[in-house]
Amino acid sequence: MSVADGARPKRRLLPRVAPLASWVHVDVILLAATAALTLCGIALIYSATRGIDPAAFSRFHLERQALFAVVGALLGTVAAVVDYRRLRPLVWPLYGITLLALALVLTPLGSVRQGARAWFVFGGYQVQPSEFAKLAIIVVLAHYAARCGGRMSLRQFLTALVLVAGPALLILAEPDAGTAVVFAIIAMGVLLVAGAQVRHILLATALGLIGLGFVLSSDLVQEYQRERIESIVNPGGDPGDTFNLEQAQIAIGNGGLTGQGYGQGTQTRSGLVPAQETDFIFTVLGEELGFLGSVVILGLLAVLLWRIWRSARVAGDLFGSLLSTGVLCMILFQIFQTVGMAAGIMPVIGIPLPLLSYGGSSLLTTMMSLGIVLNVSMRRHLVRAT
Repeated sequence: MSVADGARPKRRLLPRVAPLASWVHVDVILLAATAALTLCGIALIYSATRGIDPAAFSRFHLERQALFAVVGALLGTVAAVVDYRRLRPLVWPLYGITLLALALVLTPLGSVRQGARAWFVFGGYQVQPSEFAKLAIIVVLAHYAARCGGRMSLRQFLTALVLVAGPALLILAEPDAGTAVVFAIIAMGVLLVAGAQVRHILLATALGLIGLGFVLSSDLVQEYQRERIESIVNPGGDPGDTFNLEQAQIAIGNGGLTGQGYGQGTQTRSGLVPAQETDFIFTVLGEELGFLGSVVILGLLAVLLWRIWRSARVAGDLFGSLLSTGVLCMILFQIFQTVGMAAGIMPVIGIPLPLLSYGGSSLLTTMMSLGIVLNVSMRRHLVRAT
C-alpha cells in the first residue's frame, strides 16, 4: 500500500555495519598515513626510553605502546564499521558519562601525577578521561550543531558553549589547561562550520579570557593549579619551563640536516629533555633524524590532515561533516602546539603529538577519531541516497 493510500511509511533503519559496497570508498591514503605514523611513534618511543645504558633498558614503554596500537586499531575498526549516524541516539548518555568520569577523577579515586589529578589507575594501567572527553565533545557538538540546520542563532550558540564549558571547567580544575584549550579550539572550529557568526565566536573568546583572568585572581584555584594555568600566557615565568625549552632546542639544534642517527641522540640518551617520550617527542625526532627526518614526519601529518579535511568536505550530511571537522581541529592544534613547543615558539603545556607521543588514552582516542573520519568518508554516497 502506498503512502497516498493512507498507510504510514516504514521508517528506514540504519545498517548496523558498513555494507560491502561502502568499503570500495575506504580512504586507503588515510589508513596508510595512520599506520606509518603509528609505527614511527613506536620507534621514536623506543629510542626515547632506551636511556644512556641500553643494557639496563626496560621494554615497558615500547611494549605498552605496541599494545595500545593494537587495541587502538581494533577500536578504530569498530568506529569505521558501525554507521556513525548510530551515535546520535547515544549523544546525551555519552555526555553524562563524560561529565561523571571527569568529576570522579577529581575525587580521591583519581591519581595525581605531575601536580594534576587526571588519571584513573586500573591494574597498572592509567586511563586519562580528559583524552576520551575530546572525542565525546566532538560527537556532542556535531549532533547539536547539525540539528541547528547550518545556521546558528545566538541562543543556540550560547547553548553549545554551555555544553563545552561543563567538561572544560572540570578539566581545568585537574588542572589540565592544555586539554581545556583543545576543547576551545574544537568548539570554535565546529561551531564556525555549523553556521555560527564570527562576531559571536570572537565575543565568546574575549569573555573566556576575561573569565580565566578572574579565576586566576580568585581563591577558586590552589597555588600549584594557578602556576600551571599561568604557564600558558607566561611560559618564561616558570624556571622549569625555561629549562625544558632550552634542552628541547639544544636537542633539535644537535640534529642538523640529517640527524645524529637513530638511537644516537646525545640529549635523548642522556635524558636531559623532560617528557621526551610524551610531550617533547618531536625533539627526539629532530635530534636523531634531523631536519630531513622531521620534514618526512611532518609531511605524513600533513597528509593525515588533508584526508580528514577531505572527509569533512565530501561528507553526505552535516553531522558527518562536523564530526570530521572536530577531529581536524583537535589533531591540527595538537600538532601545531607540540611542534611549536619543541621549537620554542609555543608555551609548555602537556599535549601529546597525535600517533607519535607515548600514551594509551591519547592513542586510543586518536585512532577511534580517525575511525569515525573513515566512517564518514566511506558512507558519503549511502548517506546522500537516504
